[in-house]
Amino acid sequence: MKNIPFLSLFFTLSAAGIFAQQTSNDLSKDKQIVGQYFIYLITIQEDSAFYNYSPNELMIKTALFLLNTPYAAQTLDVNENEDLVINLRELDCMTFVENCLALSRAAQYSQSDYDYFVRQLKYIRYRGGIMNGYTSRLHYTTDWITDNVNKATIEDITYALGGKRFRPLVEFMSSHPDLYPGLRENRQEIEAVISIENTINQRTTYYYIPQNEIKEKQSLIKNGDIICFTTSLSGLDISHLGIAYWNKGQLSFIHASTKYKKIIINPESLSDYCGMIKTNTGIIVLRALPAN
Repeated sequence: MKNIPFLSLFFTLSAAGIFAQQTSNDLSKDKQIVGQYFIYLITIQEDSAFYNYSPNELMIKTALFLLNTPYAAQTLDVNENEDLVINLRELDCMTFVENCLALSRAAQYSQSDYDYFVRQLKYIRYRGGIMNGYTSRLHYTTDWITDNVNKATIEDITYALGGKRFRPLVEFMSSHPDLYPGLRENRQEIEAVISIENTINQRTTYYYIPQNEIKEKQSLIKNGDIICFTTSLSGLDISHLGIAYWNKGQLSFIHASTKYKKIIINPESLSDYCGMIKTNTGIIVLRALPAN
């Protein structure tokens, strides 16, 4: 389990404003990992080509491919100016899910092409698929959900599973700008974040499955669904993400674990994990859609 609250992770981040630029060697390693991914899909394919797998099948196979990848926080804030960061060498919970989605979308058309994967990742990570500065990145997970539903990369199936209305009240970024390299001493960007937060808080389209109802509804959750943990932590909407995984008859999930410092198959069931962390209130369930 995640042994420290998500909120405290923010306070462990450096406020020094020092950036570690991506190197050409890093990018070369990421290209190599993408190549290994497509070799892996060819190796495990059964009766049909891997690009005929369903989106959910590809999501779970991709998540399993990334098992044991080291955990690292704040990997997207390595450049002084906003730029698309590719890092398959170390992942946090959000970059793990984003990369699984981007890789699986690339695989749907047998696009064993690094540049195609990069375009998919950019489309998923930024509002409207357009990178235009720090605040164009989808920092809040509920905002990421809305934007990616609109872009038809995912479907929010929580309501269909019997979810209850969930209204996020986010303000953590604007209340703690020193914790975010793109906001420090930048009033214009802070104002932009406040506007984004206000937009999120006005939405009434989110639903969640309360923690005590997960076990009752878990049979409707499929391998490869994206699981977002809603939280009671002040100013935040989602505290953690993972990918649903049925393992020996138990619904668990694959995620970037802060306890084990790597991508793991969680040892506890999804329901038990959610209940073990007192700030978890429930889950949002998302399903990948076919790439167009």
